[in-house]
Amino acid sequence: MSNDVVVLNVENGVASVTLNRGAVHNAFDEAMIARLSEVFDELSERDDVIVVVLRGVGKSFSAGADLNWMKRAATFTQEQNKADALALAGMLGMLNRLPKLTIACVQGAAMGGGMGLICCCDIVIADNTAKFALSEVKLGLIPATISPYVLAAIGVRQARRYFQTGEHFGVEQAHKIGLVHIIAEHQEDMSTQLQYILKEAHVNGPKAVAASKKLCLDFAGETINSELIKDSANRVAAVRAGDEAKEGLSAFLEKRKAEF
Repeated sequence: MSNDVVVLNVENGVASVTLNRGAVHNAFDEAMIARLSEVFDELSERDDVIVVVLRGVGKSFSAGADLNWMKRAATFTQEQNKADALALAGMLGMLNRLPKLTIACVQGAAMGGGMGLICCCDIVIADNTAKFALSEVKLGLIPATISPYVLAAIGVRQARRYFQTGEHFGVEQAHKIGLVHIIAEHQEDMSTQLQYILKEAHVNGPKAVAASKKLCLDFAGETINSELIKDSANRVAAVRAGDEAKEGLSAFLEKRKAEF
């Protein structure tokens, strides 16, 4: 594995993004946040990537904030803290909006900002070692920058509990509250579950995938009214008129594999 804090590898349409600070359980610091922002910005523009898989090297996915980073932040002015928080918020926003299918493969600890990362992903696969927490309150802090994504993932009712208690919970509870989609029994099973999702993703129209994700982001929580209905009709009309949809429908009717 490279010495880079984040390792990017692209193969067969799949971008593997690996948090590479295993010695500190892939804890966040300024360098990791900056590098993740660069990677997500690059991947958003790459036509050769259809799926992004986010992992952590070693025993944990990500244990949250790096202690040395937190020590430095403790000496910051309010303006410096604001700039620091905006860097993290910006990176999470990029991942949340990334126009690709995003999958988090989680083992061990996914705490604080690490939990924020997985809440920004479209699919979460976790093995039976995974454990989660929003433990900021135990340090006198709040999970503000990750809160929009955590709320979207688990809902207000569950967030009100875990934001305020800071308690740890396991993969079964994470699955129950909607944080985790698939529970893997072990690492080999996680690989099997991932390959199943990748197989499904590889036959889909990449533009349709990106547009479908944008539907979820744009329409979530919106009131169903005439404007929303008109918007949805305009979107499907635009997609139907595109080359990708024409190829997909032709392939279906001709009983062949679409060439996206």
